[in-house]
Amino acid sequence: MKPLRNSLPKISTLPLKTNVYAPFWITRAALPHLQAGSAIINTTSVQAYKPSPILLDYAQTKACLAIFTKSLAKQVAKRGIRVNAVAPGPYWTVLQSSGGQPDEKVKQFGKDTPMGRPGQPVEIAPLYVTLASDACSYTSGQVWCSDGGDGVV
Repeated sequence: MKPLRNSLPKISTLPLKTNVYAPFWITRAALPHLQAGSAIINTTSVQAYKPSPILLDYAQTKACLAIFTKSLAKQVAKRGIRVNAVAPGPYWTVLQSSGGQPDEKVKQFGKDTPMGRPGQPVEIAPLYVTLASDACSYTSGQVWCSDGGDGVV
């Protein structure tokens, strides 16, 4: 990795716009319409906690979204609105097959987790459903990692 001072011109603003600005403005627009019992679920990333040296801009913005989740949860709790986040680890998405990673990395994707494989979208969907349901009516301000056990290592 290049030193930070040599990397700054190449850091994209897209993660900042996607992972910081967009959740802020979307939440701000939605809040007046949410009633008690509503749930907001953000998607952060394990990169917020175990950042890759090559994903500096992405990891930084996902950490910001995790803190936004916790802070917002405190702000809207009295209204009966819950706010949580899911932090996926390596999950198979179209990004892997559409040129998001070099071919040699795609073959190894997720193999370094204790489960030895990437997750599939169907394996994380129930977490979102549960967080949105009444089963989690006393859960707010939490970031739930789903990373094939990588967080325990």
